[in-house]
Amino acid sequence: MGVDDTGWDAREGVDDRSDAELLAAVADADRGALHELFVRHEPWVAIRLSRRCADPAIVDTAIQDTFLAVWRKPSAWRGDGEVAAWLWGIAVRSMLHQLRPRASVVERLRSLRGSSIASAEEEVLARVEHSDVGVAFARLSPDLQAVVQATVLDGLTTREAAALLGIPSGTVKSRMSRARTELREALL
Repeated sequence: MGVDDTGWDAREGVDDRSDAELLAAVADADRGALHELFVRHEPWVAIRLSRRCADPAIVDTAIQDTFLAVWRKPSAWRGDGEVAAWLWGIAVRSMLHQLRPRASVVERLRSLRGSSIASAEEEVLARVEHSDVGVAFARLSPDLQAVVQATVLDGLTTREAAALLGIPSGTVKSRMSRARTELREALL
Protein backbone atom coordinates (compact mmCIF):
# COMPACT_ATOMS: atom_id res chain seq x y z
CA MET A 1 0.00 0.00 0.00
CA GLY A 2 1.57 3.23 -1.10
CA VAL A 3 1.32 6.61 0.53
CA ASP A 4 -0.08 9.42 -1.55
CA ASP A 5 2.30 12.29 -1.70
CA THR A 6 0.23 15.37 -2.31
CA GLY A 7 3.09 17.67 -1.45
CA TRP A 8 1.04 19.11 1.40
CA ASP A 9 2.01 18.42 5.00
CA ALA A 10 -0.53 19.38 7.66
CA ARG A 11 2.29 19.72 10.21
CA GLU A 12 4.28 22.06 7.96
CA GLY A 13 4.52 25.46 9.55
CA VAL A 14 3.50 24.15 12.99
CA ASP A 15 5.97 25.01 15.70
CA ASP A 16 6.55 21.92 17.85
CA ARG A 17 8.36 23.78 20.60
CA SER A 18 6.79 23.78 24.06
CA ASP A 19 5.39 26.99 25.49
CA ALA A 20 8.41 27.21 27.80
CA GLU A 21 10.76 26.88 24.83
CA LEU A 22 8.81 29.55 22.97
CA LEU A 23 9.13 31.89 25.95
CA ALA A 24 12.87 31.31 25.99
CA ALA A 25 12.96 32.18 22.29
CA VAL A 26 10.91 35.33 22.93
CA ALA A 27 13.57 36.34 25.45
CA ASP A 28 16.01 36.16 22.53
CA ALA A 29 13.73 38.54 20.55
CA ASP A 30 12.26 35.77 18.35
CA ARG A 31 9.08 37.36 16.96
CA GLY A 32 8.05 34.04 15.42
CA ALA A 33 7.98 32.48 18.88
CA LEU A 34 5.73 35.29 20.14
CA HIS A 35 3.48 34.78 17.12
CA GLU A 36 3.22 31.06 17.89
CA LEU A 37 2.32 31.78 21.53
CA PHE A 38 -0.32 34.22 20.30
CA VAL A 39 -1.78 31.68 17.87
CA ARG A 40 -1.90 29.02 20.58
CA HIS A 41 -3.34 31.05 23.42
CA GLU A 42 -5.16 34.13 22.12
CA PRO A 43 -8.39 32.30 21.18
CA TRP A 44 -9.10 30.83 24.62
CA VAL A 45 -7.90 33.94 26.45
CA ALA A 46 -10.27 36.07 24.33
CA ILE A 47 -13.22 33.77 25.01
CA ARG A 48 -12.62 33.68 28.75
CA LEU A 49 -12.11 37.44 29.00
CA SER A 50 -15.28 38.00 26.95
CA ARG A 51 -17.22 35.99 29.51
CA ARG A 52 -16.07 38.41 32.19
CA CYS A 53 -16.37 41.67 30.28
CA ALA A 54 -19.01 42.65 27.71
CA ASP A 55 -16.90 45.42 26.15
CA PRO A 56 -14.92 43.94 23.23
CA ALA A 57 -12.59 46.96 23.16
CA ILE A 58 -11.50 46.27 26.74
CA VAL A 59 -11.01 42.58 25.95
CA ASP A 60 -8.93 43.43 22.85
CA THR A 61 -6.80 45.87 24.81
CA ALA A 62 -6.27 43.33 27.58
CA ILE A 63 -5.13 40.75 25.02
CA GLN A 64 -2.76 43.23 23.40
CA ASP A 65 -1.37 44.22 26.77
CA THR A 66 -0.94 40.55 27.70
CA PHE A 67 1.19 39.68 24.70
CA LEU A 68 3.03 42.99 24.91
CA ALA A 69 3.95 42.07 28.49
CA VAL A 70 5.14 38.68 27.26
CA TRP A 71 7.29 40.38 24.63
CA ARG A 72 8.73 42.91 27.06
CA LYS A 73 9.38 40.58 29.95
CA PRO A 74 9.24 36.86 29.12
CA SER A 75 11.57 36.23 32.05
CA ALA A 76 8.70 37.10 34.40
CA TRP A 77 7.52 33.50 33.99
CA ARG A 78 9.51 31.76 36.70
CA GLY A 79 9.39 28.34 35.09
CA ASP A 80 7.04 26.80 37.59
CA GLY A 81 3.44 26.13 36.62
CA GLU A 82 1.89 26.28 33.22
CA VAL A 83 2.64 29.10 30.79
CA ALA A 84 -1.10 29.22 30.03
CA ALA A 85 -1.90 29.95 33.69
CA TRP A 86 0.74 32.68 33.71
CA LEU A 87 -0.78 34.20 30.55
CA TRP A 88 -4.26 34.02 32.08
CA GLY A 89 -3.04 35.87 35.16
CA ILE A 90 -1.57 38.63 33.00
CA ALA A 91 -4.76 38.83 30.94
CA VAL A 92 -7.03 39.12 33.98
CA ARG A 93 -4.83 41.79 35.57
CA SER A 94 -4.70 43.68 32.26
CA MET A 95 -8.47 43.58 31.98
CA LEU A 96 -8.92 44.76 35.57
CA HIS A 97 -6.44 47.55 34.87
CA GLN A 98 -8.58 48.60 31.91
CA LEU A 99 -11.71 48.62 34.05
CA ARG A 100 -10.42 50.40 37.15
CA PRO A 101 -9.62 53.88 35.85
CA ARG A 102 -12.93 54.27 34.06
CA ALA A 103 -15.45 55.94 36.31
CA SER A 104 -18.27 55.45 33.83
CA VAL A 105 -17.72 51.77 33.19
CA VAL A 106 -20.64 50.78 35.42
CA GLU A 107 -22.97 53.01 33.43
CA ARG A 108 -21.58 51.64 30.19
CA LEU A 109 -22.11 48.08 31.36
CA ARG A 110 -25.66 48.89 32.48
CA SER A 111 -26.44 50.33 29.05
CA LEU A 112 -25.04 47.19 27.41
CA ARG A 113 -27.03 44.91 29.69
CA GLY A 114 -30.34 45.86 28.13
CA SER A 115 -29.19 45.68 24.53
CA SER A 116 -27.03 42.59 24.52
CA ILE A 117 -28.05 38.98 24.65
CA ALA A 118 -26.82 37.19 27.75
CA SER A 119 -24.59 34.21 27.14
CA ALA A 120 -25.69 30.79 28.31
CA GLU A 121 -23.09 30.97 31.07
CA GLU A 122 -24.46 34.33 32.26
CA GLU A 123 -28.01 32.96 32.30
CA VAL A 124 -26.97 29.92 34.33
CA LEU A 125 -24.94 32.05 36.73
CA ALA A 126 -27.86 34.46 37.17
CA ARG A 127 -30.14 31.56 38.08
CA VAL A 128 -27.55 30.12 40.45
CA GLU A 129 -26.95 33.51 42.08
CA HIS A 130 -30.46 33.61 43.54
CA SER A 131 -30.68 29.91 44.36
CA ASP A 132 -29.71 28.24 47.64
CA VAL A 133 -26.28 27.55 46.15
CA GLY A 134 -25.83 31.20 45.21
CA VAL A 135 -26.84 32.38 48.67
CA ALA A 136 -24.46 29.86 50.28
CA PHE A 137 -21.69 30.94 47.89
CA ALA A 138 -22.24 34.61 48.77
CA ARG A 139 -21.75 33.77 52.46
CA LEU A 140 -18.26 32.38 51.80
CA SER A 141 -15.31 34.63 52.58
CA PRO A 142 -13.77 36.42 49.57
CA ASP A 143 -10.72 34.11 49.71
CA LEU A 144 -12.90 31.01 49.51
CA GLN A 145 -15.07 32.56 46.78
CA ALA A 146 -11.98 33.31 44.70
CA VAL A 147 -10.80 29.70 44.91
CA VAL A 148 -14.26 28.34 44.00
CA GLN A 149 -14.46 30.86 41.13
CA ALA A 150 -11.07 29.85 39.77
CA THR A 151 -11.40 26.08 40.12
CA VAL A 152 -15.12 25.39 39.64
CA LEU A 153 -16.41 28.22 37.47
CA ASP A 154 -13.26 28.93 35.45
CA GLY A 155 -12.17 25.29 35.35
CA LEU A 156 -8.55 25.92 36.30
CA THR A 157 -6.42 23.18 37.80
CA THR A 158 -5.17 23.60 41.34
CA ARG A 159 -1.77 24.70 40.05
CA GLU A 160 -3.28 27.17 37.58
CA ALA A 161 -5.58 28.59 40.25
CA ALA A 162 -2.61 28.96 42.58
CA ALA A 163 -0.71 30.87 39.91
CA LEU A 164 -3.71 33.06 39.14
CA LEU A 165 -4.41 33.88 42.78
CA GLY A 166 -0.76 34.14 43.79
CA ILE A 167 -1.03 31.55 46.56
CA PRO A 168 0.53 28.08 47.03
CA SER A 169 -1.26 25.02 45.62
CA GLY A 170 -1.72 23.64 49.11
CA THR A 171 -3.59 26.79 50.09
CA VAL A 172 -5.89 26.36 47.09
CA LYS A 173 -6.64 22.81 48.19
CA SER A 174 -7.27 23.73 51.81
CA ARG A 175 -9.48 26.69 50.87
CA MET A 176 -11.44 24.52 48.45
CA SER A 177 -11.91 21.94 51.18
CA ARG A 178 -13.16 24.61 53.59
CA ALA A 179 -15.46 26.00 50.90
CA ARG A 180 -16.94 22.54 50.25
CA THR A 181 -17.51 22.03 53.97
CA GLU A 182 -19.16 25.44 54.42
CA LEU A 183 -21.31 24.99 51.32
CA ARG A 184 -22.38 21.50 52.43
CA GLU A 185 -23.33 22.79 55.88
CA ALA A 186 -25.22 25.72 54.41
CA LEU A 187 -27.17 23.55 52.00
CA LEU A 188 -28.19 20.81 54.46
